[in-house]
Amino acid sequence: MLQYPITLQTHNFISSPASPEPDTPIPENLTKVTKIVNCKILRDHKIIEKDAIWIQDGKIIDPHKFFWYQKRLPDEVLDAEGLLVAPGFIEAQINGAFGVDFSLPLDHDKYEKGLLKVSRGLLKYGTTSYCPTIVSSSSSVYHKVLSHLKPRAGSAKTGATVLGAHVEGPFINKARHGAHELGVLQASAHNGYKDFKNVYGFEGETPEAQKKLSEEDLNCVKIITCAPELDGVMGTIPDLVKAGITVSVGHSMANISQAEKAVINGATFITHLFNAMPQFHHRDPGVIGLLGSRFDLPRPYYGLICDGIHVHPNSIKIAYDSHPKGAILVTDAMSAMGLLPGSYQLGNMSVTKEDDRVYIEGTDTLAGSVITLDECIRNFIKFTHCSVIEALEAVTLHPASLLGIQESKGVIKPGADADLVFLSDDLFVRRVFVAGEEVDLKAIDAEIIKQF
Repeated sequence: MLQYPITLQTHNFISSPASPEPDTPIPENLTKVTKIVNCKILRDHKIIEKDAIWIQDGKIIDPHKFFWYQKRLPDEVLDAEGLLVAPGFIEAQINGAFGVDFSLPLDHDKYEKGLLKVSRGLLKYGTTSYCPTIVSSSSSVYHKVLSHLKPRAGSAKTGATVLGAHVEGPFINKARHGAHELGVLQASAHNGYKDFKNVYGFEGETPEAQKKLSEEDLNCVKIITCAPELDGVMGTIPDLVKAGITVSVGHSMANISQAEKAVINGATFITHLFNAMPQFHHRDPGVIGLLGSRFDLPRPYYGLICDGIHVHPNSIKIAYDSHPKGAILVTDAMSAMGLLPGSYQLGNMSVTKEDDRVYIEGTDTLAGSVITLDECIRNFIKFTHCSVIEALEAVTLHPASLLGIQESKGVIKPGADADLVFLSDDLFVRRVFVAGEEVDLKAIDAEIIKQF
């Protein structure tokens, strides 16, 4: 009679089946199975002590099913040494890092090399999936860069998964342009979805390519930040959502009625809450007022740049207290992240990094941040006194749910991708796995140091 190993006897099985038929065949060409033991695990809104994670083919597997159907023990057992294991972090808004600006069109090889540098470098901070963000640009820029940002799987060698681009603009309000170049902004979308397609180049540049919509290119765009009050934008939101794009309200002068209508039409995110929008007013709270919307209206997720510079800690706590399940931590980092103070580029604009902040050159206008996502987590706890679980879900489950990928990313459960971050008690990154393979963090450190 078959007996469970002791580790299996105490495991809290998820969707465990009844014992299979005795003559169930053992699968051929069995692949390596790794078991991670002696860890605390963030799972189902709880931190589970002394649990284990089983991995095969880059996915988390159910140990009960594995034992019964494959009738063997793991090939490798790794000791997590008591560390907390969380899903890999997901970044919804990052303009660049390590000297790379996603909005600068370069030749194919140079752009790909820069994308690889960022994808690998972000692993150091626990980010295993991200949306490269393009600031408001001319159509020619989108036509050149978006094709590089199609969703692509990550690995321990190639770095974090690219989920698709976040195009922040150019359908934004010039009154709240922030660090975006005024000359490339679109004042309206009179022709609706067609105007969006023309600007982003979904149909390609040549007449031949424009004959039909390229689904492959359309998939390059994961999130669009726009101002719903612009003529034609509000009515286009349902078309964008139907195309599988997450619509975010941002860089906007929308009043509360317009903001709520955008949510009714399908917008599910607010880009960097409090920044590039009117400040809260008790008679018309504007976009910020969406956190207090009536009960029959779904409240959107909202991005917070949790560096203590873009948003005061008290404001972050107000947002968290109002809608804790909507918080998504973002860095909005630009090319100077990970580099020494100096002058850098953000799209076509020159910016200056001074210690922990970045300004448009010659002004006091903030131009993105240089914070990392793991530091955002630690700040969020410090600013709000939220639990470790809530802080971690703001970079895992919440962004995954926003993007509709919560079955594969942002969770630790059977069937999900084995993207994992091992954290110390004070929430510093100690180990990282992508698709079940451990990342050589020392090698990444060496690559970053070479830049100085």
